[in-house]
Amino acid sequence: MTDVTAEYVPPAVWTWNKDNGGRFANINRPIAGPTHDKELPVGRHPFQLYSLATPNGVKVTVLLEELLAAGHVGAEYDAWLIRINEGDQFGSGFVAVNPNSKIPALMDRSGPTPIRIFESGAMLVHLAEKFGAFLPTDPAARAETLSWLVWQMGAAPYLGGGFGHFYAYAPMKIEYAIDRFAMEVKRQLDVLDRRLAESEYLAGSEYTIADMAVWPWYGGMAKGLLYEGGEFLQVQEYKNLIRWTDMIAERPAVQRGRMVNRPFGEPSSQLWERHEASDFDTKTADKLEAAGE
Repeated sequence: MTDVTAEYVPPAVWTWNKDNGGRFANINRPIAGPTHDKELPVGRHPFQLYSLATPNGVKVTVLLEELLAAGHVGAEYDAWLIRINEGDQFGSGFVAVNPNSKIPALMDRSGPTPIRIFESGAMLVHLAEKFGAFLPTDPAARAETLSWLVWQMGAAPYLGGGFGHFYAYAPMKIEYAIDRFAMEVKRQLDVLDRRLAESEYLAGSEYTIADMAVWPWYGGMAKGLLYEGGEFLQVQEYKNLIRWTDMIAERPAVQRGRMVNRPFGEPSSQLWERHEASDFDTKTADKLEAAGE
């Protein structure tokens, strides 16, 4: 007997199936807004960061640590852990900072009126402009930096929510979906590899917020650390991307930035406000990124 799978025909009106069998269904929903009342903690430093050490979260902690390493004492911050697998991002306090309920979220309390910033790219630009660092002032170099920064914002959903989800976390393996997103991720890796063949860093000879934005995602992919997809995508082919990835990984501020709000892995690799036993495993953060966090 031939096993024939019926083709899915979308209904006239979509309805939410809470029991779709996919991972992280318990934290995904088709509406916005808070699910419960919970105020956010506030520390004593100028910046209050509410986050988790996923690739999106690491972008911001790397920049904050780079600013501190460069002597910008005004960049001191409190980092508060947001356990997105437990729904902390749907608390009323968090939603007030980020109505999109995604980490990271940042409050700039350095001035008389607190300023909220959500979306990691907006945080990188805000901090870089505030401290006059890691964002060139020369018009051409600035444009190149912002172009690569925005490239990452548009490209990474294909890597995480596309390839990562269908290759590693979907309840069933769909050849078309995996092939479609594998092709796109390979193309993106080639875009970066070709650029880094002609330039030390993404925007030129200077290390910028563009590198900080791209590195957690595509550096992780180039080293085969995301979604256990390195062999499948043959990431070792991208020699220039690997060179750049290893160079950035050697920076002490980057190493420290990766540790912040990291409640998984070896205790020596964690740096967060409550050092206690964690129910995260070493792959939880990457899984949640694939779910759209």
